[in-house]
Amino acid sequence: MIFQFGFYSSLLLITFSQGILYSLLLLRKGIKNGDKSNYWLSGFIFVCSLYVAPWMLGFAGWYDNQPYRDILFYTPFHQLFLFGPLIFFYTQSLLNPNFRFSVNSAWHFLPAVLYLLYSLGMWVYDQLIHHGYYFYADGADKDFDFWYQCCGFISMLVYLVLSIRFYNIYRRFVFQVTSFAESILFKWVKTYLVSFLVLMLLPIALDLLGFIFPEVKTYTGSWWFFLAFSIVMYYIAITAYANPVISKIPFRLSFFDSHPVMLLADDQHPETENVIAVEEDSIPVSDNAEIQEWKIRIEALMEQEQLFKNPELTLSEVARLLQSNASVISKVVNQGFGQNFNDLINKYRTEAVIKCIADGAHKKSTLLGIAFDCGFNSKATFNRAFKKHTGRSPKDYTAV
Repeated sequence: MIFQFGFYSSLLLITFSQGILYSLLLLRKGIKNGDKSNYWLSGFIFVCSLYVAPWMLGFAGWYDNQPYRDILFYTPFHQLFLFGPLIFFYTQSLLNPNFRFSVNSAWHFLPAVLYLLYSLGMWVYDQLIHHGYYFYADGADKDFDFWYQCCGFISMLVYLVLSIRFYNIYRRFVFQVTSFAESILFKWVKTYLVSFLVLMLLPIALDLLGFIFPEVKTYTGSWWFFLAFSIVMYYIAITAYANPVISKIPFRLSFFDSHPVMLLADDQHPETENVIAVEEDSIPVSDNAEIQEWKIRIEALMEQEQLFKNPELTLSEVARLLQSNASVISKVVNQGFGQNFNDLINKYRTEAVIKCIADGAHKKSTLLGIAFDCGFNSKATFNRAFKKHTGRSPKDYTAV
């Protein structure tokens, strides 16, 4: 097999090889840990690696020699219609342990399948019927056709928006049903979505630079774009492989509901589902008699059982102890206390820390140790919650 090693081909070969390697490592990690989100990310990194291949192989002499030229022409290395769905399903599988890829979800991959058939059709006609270049008479690789690049960009943009919307709903949802929301908000989600946006904007940046520096639009100049693309891909791969967080809260949602709700499975009764309204940051307090009655019961449970000291306390656990369901308790927390479940429990934890400080516990133990004893699971969460409820940092508070 021909491969002409040089500055341009060798650098892309390194990033291409690393992409394939990390794709396999992510696949292995998914199989080993049973984490299906790694399957989707493995596919995404693999498709990214293929995207770099034509420029790498082009500089390695493939466009100038047969049969390698035909391999580059008729193999659709640029699977633009796969980028978006793979990121979209990765986001869902990462955030939702209840996510299952269904037959109805397969239509997301229809454009990619049609493009594969389009590429196959060109090869059949040119090689088996016309016995020469008909579709490739102009000597240009169809993966770089303007219509295909534009449609691919639109596809990626749509799925990026859907992924961001899914994450935003998830973010509000976990504050409604857990007391440890910040630990499962996944800063990694923001990181890879921003990185994906960078991958999308690189071709636009290249075009804009081409108006100022015409040499950028040359074959050699475009190499820098593919190098930048492969570096971002490599960053996503190594960061994703190190991501240890797995969501524990199963749910379902509808993208077509104007007021999205979550269907939370009850751990004690898995055959039932609880509809959890996703509230905004500002929640009005209700003086409804039934709401107030439930509020008193929740307050009594917190004070007597000190449930807030459980760092992994969930809305479902509180509902079980009150012999109710998560839907009712969520409504009571929102309308009775005027805040979400996460903020409510962290308020109880903060008050417990303040009581310990008043009793002089901070003279015998560290503030962080006291915070952990009161149910906080991280220093960052403790500092944010304490300042939110007192207006001061823990250190400033003890200094008074």
